[in-house]
Amino acid sequence: PFDIPEPYVWDESFRVFYDNLDDEHKGLFKGVFNCAADMSSAGNLKHLIDVTTTHFRNEEAMMDAAKYENVVPHKQMHKDFLAKLGGLKAPLDQGTIDYAKDWLVQHIKTTDFKYKGKL
Repeated sequence: PFDIPEPYVWDESFRVFYDNLDDEHKGLFKGVFNCAADMSSAGNLKHLIDVTTTHFRNEEAMMDAAKYENVVPHKQMHKDFLAKLGGLKAPLDQGTIDYAKDWLVQHIKTTDFKYKGKL
């Protein structure tokens, strides 16, 4: 597994080389960081869910348009993660924060990296 940056910030090692997706990935890190900073905030959790939903929609549209070969399993990973987020309620616990940041890091560096140069 890849190391998880502390605090949860995007850095150059996460670049997928599509500026819009890189910017959205930065927003996902910020969303997780904000949830960690105030685990009792329902607003921060809602914001994380909203930015994640928007990002997944945009990324999937690019994969569909490019006829990306791994789109089906990739979409399923997105769906499963959103289902997990959607089942959460504030206050969050540290285990949930760790799960979200770990999922994000591993997903970008393994699954998203497979579409580099293909969208």
